Amino acid sequence: MFWQTSRFRIDLSQPQVMGIVNVTPDSFSDGGQHGTTRAALAHCEQLLKDGAHILDIGGESTRPGAPAVSLEDELARVLPVVREAVRLQVPISIDTYKAPVMQAVLDAGADIINDVWALRQAGASAVVAAHAHCGVCLMHMHGEPQTMQTLPMQGEAIQAVTAFLKQSAEQLQAVGVTHARIALDPGVGFGKTVAQNFELLAHQNQLLALGYPLLVGWSRKSSIGAVTGCEVGERMVPSVAAAVLAVERGARVVRVHDVAQTVQALKVWQAARI
Repeated sequence: MFWQTSRFRIDLSQPQVMGIVNVTPDSFSDGGQHGTTRAALAHCEQLLKDGAHILDIGGESTRPGAPAVSLEDELARVLPVVREAVRLQVPISIDTYKAPVMQAVLDAGADIINDVWALRQAGASAVVAAHAHCGVCLMHMHGEPQTMQTLPMQGEAIQAVTAFLKQSAEQLQAVGVTHARIALDPGVGFGKTVAQNFELLAHQNQLLALGYPLLVGWSRKSSIGAVTGCEVGERMVPSVAAAVLAVERGARVVRVHDVAQTVQALKVWQAARI
């Protein structure tokens, strides 16, 4: 299986580790740590040394309750980093839902649009469809960041998430985006209860049955804290465990903060495969 992106045809025969680069002051785990272009680029370089295969750069926090960021502020945060990061010769993903940001970063050479809104915002699908090769990750989110955890989903999650992602992918293909460009993300923590998040992991095979690569982000999420009692800064070990479980159950890309530890754990997992 491959994931076609702007500059790279990513081989998914081995799990890919996507390193998180938050160029934000308020992300739930590392807000403010990489808030300048210089700091963000230094973090990019460190993640690559740690073994990251893909870098995911974001300029707006989507943690529960996070305020929206203006288009101007997001562009000012992200664009300078993207212009330099594309020189690192690895796939560059941009975590955004705004069509003008998508257009700007693709023009700057970015490879992947990673959208928590699954291209539901005005103009987003048109920007992706107009590009010849960029990759896209469609994520399921119930509600919106400001309210998603105060009014989470009701009932079982797997059927609703599967149906939404199937429809989103089919709609994108209908406007000309090829199957090979699309990956899916169940949206762990985005408007779901702790039980629902772990339900998605337990029944991940139903998402895989849709036939698209699965990208999963468990890193340092509140559900991990709920079952372990660990505060955000203490969640590295259980986050790595969740990433390995996701890969064991078929995920091809894991989006993580703790790249070195995840890469090491996946090497152990790979060595044990028969």
